[in-house]
Amino acid sequence: MDFSLTAEQQLLRDSLADWLADRYDLARSREAAASEAGWQPEVWRAFADDLGILGATLPEEVGGSGGGPVEAMVIAEQLGRALVVEPYVDTVVLGGGVLRRLPGAGDVLKGVVAGSVRIAPGLLEPTSGHTAHSVATTARRDGGDWVLTGAKAVVPGVPQATHLLLTARTSGEQRDLDGISIFLLPVELPGLQVHRYRTIDDRHAADLVLDDVQVPADALLGEEGRGWTALAPALDEALAALTAEAVGCMRTVLADTVAYSKERRQFGQPIGSFQALQHRMVDMHLEVEQSVAAMYLATLRLGAEPAERARATSAAKVTVSRAARFVGQNAVQLHGGMGMTQELAIGHYFKRLTAIEYELGPADHHRSRYASLTPKPRSAERGED
Repeated sequence: MDFSLTAEQQLLRDSLADWLADRYDLARSREAAASEAGWQPEVWRAFADDLGILGATLPEEVGGSGGGPVEAMVIAEQLGRALVVEPYVDTVVLGGGVLRRLPGAGDVLKGVVAGSVRIAPGLLEPTSGHTAHSVATTARRDGGDWVLTGAKAVVPGVPQATHLLLTARTSGEQRDLDGISIFLLPVELPGLQVHRYRTIDDRHAADLVLDDVQVPADALLGEEGRGWTALAPALDEALAALTAEAVGCMRTVLADTVAYSKERRQFGQPIGSFQALQHRMVDMHLEVEQSVAAMYLATLRLGAEPAERARATSAAKVTVSRAARFVGQNAVQLHGGMGMTQELAIGHYFKRLTAIEYELGPADHHRSRYASLTPKPRSAERGED
């Protein structure tokens, strides 16, 4: 399996890394996170106009560059390294991944490429756990319109969003794959209740309550009841990009920890000279490298059959979740009390890694998903030991 990047992908990586190093330091990241909006519009415009990363993975017919999952991986990893708070994965990977698979969304995708459209995906509900196809929110016809009733939980990036991408059931039972429809709505709607809050990593999210919200017929994207066919692969693409963001975070955390161990002195010598701490940092390095391998595998399997694609992305999420906790906790410990202060980057990266553990499903959820998609050996089917 070839893990090397093409010359174009290397250029994308290096240009983005250089831009972030010059214009997106920790102070700017934290200032944006602490603001009421939770993002920087001028940075988002630069992503669209100067760097072109918002369209790097979207089709050429909507103004994109026609790239694929590897480009999304490269971008997400660099954004993770810089602790970027702008909603790239939510808008471009997940939102754009759904929209490019549905007819009638071309104008919205053009807005994503241009930076004028930002999408907040509302997929989970108070009773769904981490299962995106468990949809209790309903949509019923009312003349030529639709009426939506239900609730959505932990919808990311609502303050930055111009549109909501919501799932609603138009037929079937709550956990059926068929009967799920996808609606694209403006953020401001009569009857829509938005309860905003900050998450543990200083980002913004909201719970939504839809109380007979009436929307026009063209708010439905694609074929009624067939939304899962577009949503399932887009969710796996978002999982792969999220693991890349985590890898970027962990690379920075590990590099900062090694650098700190060379500067912090105890008993007259750098703490990095102590063998026990060297072993700890080697273990951190191994966890990061295992996560890199899982990230590559998930990214390169996004074009495979659905079961193989899902197993690869779930395996990557389990691997990265374990590594994120190990690397983050050990980095904080090796920094001592300084590790959780606002002044050092480590504490902020640790909070982001902790949040990533649970985004798009925690490790236990993905272990169960992986097991359910793995064929049983013949001996197990026959009941043999």
